[in-house]
Amino acid sequence: MPLSFEQELQASLPEHTYGVEYCLAVDAWLTQHQEARVECVNIVRSMLLKMEEYSASDLDLGAAGCNNQIWLRVYGIKKPYPVFGTFSFLATTSMILCWLSTLQKKYLYNRKDVDFSSSLEDTDGLHRYRGSVYYDQNFPAATFRRINLKIFPIETLGFAKPIIERMDLRFEKTGLTIVTGITGSGKSTTLDSIVDMNNRISQGHIIIIALPIEFIHTSRQCIVRHREVTVDVESFEAGAVESLRHNPDIVVVGEMRDPTTIATVLEITDSGHKVFTTLHTSSAIDSVHRIVAEFPNDEQERIRNRLSEVLSVIVSQKLVPTLDNKLVMAKEVLSVDSSVQAAIRNKNVGEVYQMMIEGKKYGMITLEQDLHDLYRRGVISNKTALNYANNKKRILQLLSSI
Repeated sequence: MPLSFEQELQASLPEHTYGVEYCLAVDAWLTQHQEARVECVNIVRSMLLKMEEYSASDLDLGAAGCNNQIWLRVYGIKKPYPVFGTFSFLATTSMILCWLSTLQKKYLYNRKDVDFSSSLEDTDGLHRYRGSVYYDQNFPAATFRRINLKIFPIETLGFAKPIIERMDLRFEKTGLTIVTGITGSGKSTTLDSIVDMNNRISQGHIIIIALPIEFIHTSRQCIVRHREVTVDVESFEAGAVESLRHNPDIVVVGEMRDPTTIATVLEITDSGHKVFTTLHTSSAIDSVHRIVAEFPNDEQERIRNRLSEVLSVIVSQKLVPTLDNKLVMAKEVLSVDSSVQAAIRNKNVGEVYQMMIEGKKYGMITLEQDLHDLYRRGVISNKTALNYANNKKRILQLLSSI
């Protein structure tokens, strides 16, 4: 589907121009032709609003990878949707650049990647999206994720009462809770449910540091501050350090991306605050290994000891396909007690899996136990349980017992 101005724009561009130089030339032309910019914005807006119609969680466009098509992820499956039409690299470059602010474009040109949030309003109300723009073979590409504006009550996510209480400021004033999983596993949704619970029933000050800000919580029983990295604060690390001067009860750090942020999160938890964050790992045990391994060998013992002291709960989750072609959350939950602390300190993290198996009364569960339960209840298939398990031997044992 060519844009109405595409030929005119193409004729104005210097030959053999790519990457940042190409984007600058396209953006300069669009700046002088505001009607073209409006056309681009309206097309992107229309596409994003249609995501809800298709129950899509993600939309991708631009550069070679998309093969001139618009791709959607619906219930975990990503594929092209011809109904949106086809777009040249020039068209998608124009659409992407028109969607970004001046500051966001500068960040893209300097860092080759930019994350941001967007809000749209129509007759159905407010819609929010998380966007990421990056380069693919010298042309800009974009991924948009639709932010679910419905908060799931923490009680509906399947956590046992002892775990919910450990996440509740009224019962536990300090400690680190980590929500882990791959991209698209629902970590942000779980984190928002935890924040919402505390906002509704606890009294205090919650500071959320994220890139970008997704769900916006309205202050209820708690004051809730949202600080977006690159907009309100320079980095996750800076936001976490600065938060200590703002008298918070709960600090939410959107993601532990590097050793510096991890060290800062451990420090602010150790200072007596309740901290929630996320990590890209597939299990509770992997999370402990990953955190320690981020540091040089001569620092690992110190980090291991500090982690054992501040860690409260690890939730590791996956979204798995159901028998009715939707998605359901399968989770692993570790609740840290003195035995788990000792295992972490003494480098016996492998023992933690057995502790989770035997820790039902404390709210603990392994991923394999949860997958087994979903299969037993007729939510997922035997094959899905096997495919998504971390411990294949253990899931086979559980499935053979039915």
